[in-house]
Amino acid sequence: MSHVAQIADIAANWIDNLSDEDFPQKLASGLKLLVESNDVTVILFRHSALPTLEYFDDPMKGGSNNIDLFVKGAFLIDPFYLVATQKQQRGFVHLKTIMPSGFKQTEYYRTWYANSGLKDECGYLITLPNNDFINISIGRTGELKNFSKKELALLDDITPLIEKVCLQHWSQAEPDEQSSNIRARMQHALDHFGASMLTQREKQVVHLILHGHTTKTVSEELNIVVETVKLHRKHAYAKLDINSQSELFYLFIDSLMSVEEYVEGDPLSNYM
Repeated sequence: MSHVAQIADIAANWIDNLSDEDFPQKLASGLKLLVESNDVTVILFRHSALPTLEYFDDPMKGGSNNIDLFVKGAFLIDPFYLVATQKQQRGFVHLKTIMPSGFKQTEYYRTWYANSGLKDECGYLITLPNNDFINISIGRTGELKNFSKKELALLDDITPLIEKVCLQHWSQAEPDEQSSNIRARMQHALDHFGASMLTQREKQVVHLILHGHTTKTVSEELNIVVETVKLHRKHAYAKLDINSQSELFYLFIDSLMSVEEYVEGDPLSNYM
């Protein structure tokens, strides 16, 4: 069967099942028919609430704690989330084109990606009404090779189709008027993380480290020499009573998990 005929069949199946609760699963199954994948995740970001996992190939992959980390705060430094919210990027995205240079050395990568076994990842960022959006992740784990240029081009080509079916399915859900603004509060907490204890420059260095920057790229971002970056990092870690990037990551996560009672300012003020 040609790709055109295959896409037509898959699209027809999606359209026939737009109103079904298991549409996210059918969406994932169709994508797997187009390109080999053993890890498709559909994440809904709605109404400033915490992300909702609409579909996940293996809910226990990496352990339930791994998923809790993502949903309760780690998503704020996920490359897909960052390009969606900070750069307002939409459409088809390949992880290799958006991740910071030091991303694979971050604790977030080791905690989320390494535990999940992901070797390569691409996907879609689709706009929904009310500034909501869907993140559809298509990943490969284990012995599977990275996506080829041809496979990436195919997935990119069907972006308009993905946008159409996602918009029709998720626009049918009524807005939750009771939805809290917890995601906005968490973003505010992240923006002010360490502000009560660190100098402005130390805070900038810590935030760039959390987002996957290396000492070299922090130096380039802030236009300061590498040795100065190391000095700011050393002083920041001492003030936060930590010794490593790993401890910084878990301090960040733990402080955000206490965000339910957060009002404003540095979440570490009450946490520590």
